[in-house]
Amino acid sequence: MSEKILVLGANGNVGRPLVQALLAKGERVKAASRSGTAIGGAEGAVFDYDKPETFATAFDGVDRAYVLLPGGNVNSRELLTPVIEALAARKVKVVLQTALGVDADDSIPYRQVELALERSGTPCVILRPNWFADNFHNFWLGGILQGNIALPAGEGKTSFIDVRDIAASAAAVLTTHRFDGQAFNLTGATAHSYAEAATLIGSTIDKPVRYTAIDDETFVRNMVQIGLSEAYARFLAMIFYPVREGWTAAVNDTVQTLTGQPARSLQDYLRDHVRDLKG
Repeated sequence: MSEKILVLGANGNVGRPLVQALLAKGERVKAASRSGTAIGGAEGAVFDYDKPETFATAFDGVDRAYVLLPGGNVNSRELLTPVIEALAARKVKVVLQTALGVDADDSIPYRQVELALERSGTPCVILRPNWFADNFHNFWLGGILQGNIALPAGEGKTSFIDVRDIAASAAAVLTTHRFDGQAFNLTGATAHSYAEAATLIGSTIDKPVRYTAIDDETFVRNMVQIGLSEAYARFLAMIFYPVREGWTAAVNDTVQTLTGQPARSLQDYLRDHVRDLKG
C-alpha cells in the first residue's frame, strides 16, 4: 500500500493513538481536524463535517480512511453519510467506527450509515467498540474527584475497552486487505459493573470512590451542568439502557484476532492513567 491514510478526528481520543500506530508501521498519514494541525510525523489536513468544501483537499491523495463521528454529536446519519459517499466515489477504503450493538435494528441511525457503506461498493471494515474505559478520565472525572460516580447504568456490567486497543485494531485493518468486508465488535478483556469499577478506581488513586445508580433525568441535568448539550446528554442517557439490560457485558477476543495482542483490562487502563484520574 503506497498512498496515504486519512484519519478523521485525528486530535481525538482514538485519532491520536491511531495516527501514532500508523506512523509506527511506516505508513504515510493525513491527520484531519478542524484546525488542520500536524501531529507527529503526520501531514495536517483541515476537515470539518459541517463544511463539505473541506472534503476534496482532505481526501486528495489518500487510498484509505478512518471515519468516526465527532464527540458531542448525535446526528450520525446526517454527518457521516456525505463523507462515506464522497470517499466511496473516490474508491477509498473506509474503516468506519460505530458502536457496539448498533446492528440490533436497521432503523438505528448508526446502522443506516453502516448499511450505506456496505452498499457503496468501496472496500470497507466496520469496528463497533464497547464503552470506552477512557470515559472515566474524560466524561466521569468530575464524579471521581468528588468520590461519587453517578450514572444511569443500574447494576449492568460493561467490558470497557481502552482507546489504545481501538486504535491498534483500526491500524491493523487499515494496513491489510485481509479483513475487508467484515464488521467486528470490540471489547475489553473483562466486564465490570460501575460499582466494581468505582472500587477499582478508588484503590488505584488511594481515595474512596463509590457508584450511585441514578435515573435518566438526573443524569441529563448533571451532564448539562458540566457543559454537554442537552441533546448529547439525552443521547448518552439513551445508550445506558443496553448497559442496564446487560447487553454490554460480553467479552470477545477480537482485539487479539486483529492485532495479535490481547485487549487491555480495566486494571491496565487504570494503572496507566493514574495521573489523569487524580485530576
